[in-house]
Amino acid sequence: MAEVRVRELRKSYGAVEVIHGLDVDMEDGEFVVLVGPSGCGKSTLLRMIAGLESISSGTIHIGERLVNNLPPADRDIAMVFQNYALYPHKTVAANMAFSLRMRGMDRAEIAGRVARAAEILGLTPYLDRYPRALSGGQRQRVAMGRAIVRDPQVFLFDEPLSNLDAKLRVQMRAEIRELHQRLRTTTVYVTHDQIEAMTMADRIVVMQGGHIEQVGSPLDLYDRPANVFVAGFIGSPAMNLLDGTAGRKDGAPVVSLGGAELALSSDAPLAEGRHVTVGIRPEHLRLAEAGLAGTVSVVEPTGSETHVVIRSEGREIVSVFRERHPFKPGQPLHLTAEPQHLHLFDRESGVRID
Repeated sequence: MAEVRVRELRKSYGAVEVIHGLDVDMEDGEFVVLVGPSGCGKSTLLRMIAGLESISSGTIHIGERLVNNLPPADRDIAMVFQNYALYPHKTVAANMAFSLRMRGMDRAEIAGRVARAAEILGLTPYLDRYPRALSGGQRQRVAMGRAIVRDPQVFLFDEPLSNLDAKLRVQMRAEIRELHQRLRTTTVYVTHDQIEAMTMADRIVVMQGGHIEQVGSPLDLYDRPANVFVAGFIGSPAMNLLDGTAGRKDGAPVVSLGGAELALSSDAPLAEGRHVTVGIRPEHLRLAEAGLAGTVSVVEPTGSETHVVIRSEGREIVSVFRERHPFKPGQPLHLTAEPQHLHLFDRESGVRID
């Protein structure tokens, strides 16, 4: 196992720079998830760590070694791709053993490694089958087994679950996390799905436009997003982001949201009249006698929760209730939130106000 250190990393295609001087550390044995919208640079960063994409400038260290100019085979990494990349004419065992045979490893050692990986992944009954006879989840396990037998310093996963159906994705998320807890190999995992990131990561790296927006544990990002982008990206349903103006009422700090006012913490560091963006998680909104006024637009019962979309002064606000209320479209209501559950951001810069 080894840590991965990225310093001042840049990537350009001609005159267009797509990765802009990234700095990030992935600690030894850590499960790090790179997450962000399509085109944010997360897969490009992963491919540069793997050696599949050249580096324009900056450095990448795996352990103590500078790997900028090393080919992928010499970096002691193993990569699992989105499309599995299995040889259709080879059995499961042969697919898992292929890279070891190419290295010229002893047959007995290969057989032992394949058997151990198959046992870990529940593939032992399928070793003589061909990929066409396997389900999508089984094929993904074979791709993971091919990585495990190499006993690398670092695992790299590039959106490995995006081709699976929703139920199987949930199952495979748990299996990959359990695998990491058993092997404790440094893992870098790319996904555009923030639920995957939240449930799997020790730390999350949120990217946008070739920049890193925030790095932290899943709950750090959820509870204290650094800016409006992270606030809106992390969490499902997404955080409500409403434009407001700071002020005072009866000497106490409040934020005005059009026709409604919400109380702020007494130590809120806001100058009166400052334009802000207020973030409120859907689950932190509650019914009240006064506050944000609106009418019910859509009611979505999920069983354990009810998601309600409210139209308020031309904007949509999403709220989540665990209690079962008899909401009906067109029903008027008021919503409020406790001061400790309000997130404040500067409206111009989008940066969090502490």
